[in-house]
Amino acid sequence: MIRLMLVDDHPVVRAGLRALIDSQEDLEVVAEAGNLADAVAAALEFKPHVTLMDLHLGAENLGGIEITAALRELEHAPEVLVLTTYDTEADIVRALQAGARGYLLKDAPPNDLFAGIRATARGETVLAPTVAAALVRRTSNNGASITEREVQVLDLLANGLGNKDIARELFVSEGTVKSHLAHVYTKLGVDSRAGAVAVAIEKRIIRA
Repeated sequence: MIRLMLVDDHPVVRAGLRALIDSQEDLEVVAEAGNLADAVAAALEFKPHVTLMDLHLGAENLGGIEITAALRELEHAPEVLVLTTYDTEADIVRALQAGARGYLLKDAPPNDLFAGIRATARGETVLAPTVAAALVRRTSNNGASITEREVQVLDLLANGLGNKDIARELFVSEGTVKSHLAHVYTKLGVDSRAGAVAVAIEKRIIRA
């Protein structure tokens, strides 16, 4: 029997997932959580084999990426399978770097979800097709992929911040920000801030 924990801040979503998963003879939901403290406490108490992790848990909570990292530090760490609506490159890379074993989208057919859970429990990597494609684009771009820091700059650009404000947010110099922007412009084939944001959203490097 594969024991699961659901981490999502919407009780209705958790209830739907629980009903779906519990229909399988070899899968059992043993715990639910909507924030970091509850997730860690439930993991310690119930020792699930797999955690289904939403990424965005509301403004008042730490996100699924931070919770994933915290769970993976536990002595009996569950494998983490991200289940989210977001498939931007930034979210994918951050989640996998935090220790997630796989990344599926909430529009996945039930049988794909069940298979993903079972594969995750076996320690296998599970990726939705669009997620796998995003990672291929990132690794096959001849060294011109957008770095994590450049993604942060693009996120702040999309929120309307100027160079000075971006520098303050990232604790770097304004000159460093300009250097990041120059690299971003080259990699995305644009020559303006607006163009960089538009292309980054189009390529799903950041969210709109």
